[in-house]
Amino acid sequence: MYVGRDMTELSMISKSEWKKEELAYFHHSLQQMMPYLNAEGQTIYKEIVKEIEQRGGMQRAEADWTHGTHVIYD
Repeated sequence: MYVGRDMTELSMISKSEWKKEELAYFHHSLQQMMPYLNAEGQTIYKEIVKEIEQRGGMQRAEADWTHGTHVIYD
């Protein structure tokens, strides 16, 4: 279960200030609803994708005993 700031709070700050877990969670959520989003929702989704791409994607460089190679938001 996602524990973090909600979209209301996040919408008031730049995507560059979002944590990677927040980007991952809302990317996944909006991706699932993409066919039903209005133009504003699709724009928010595209901004999230752009921010993820600017950060180099969601892959960790290497795994260790406590972290895998994917960002976990749950």
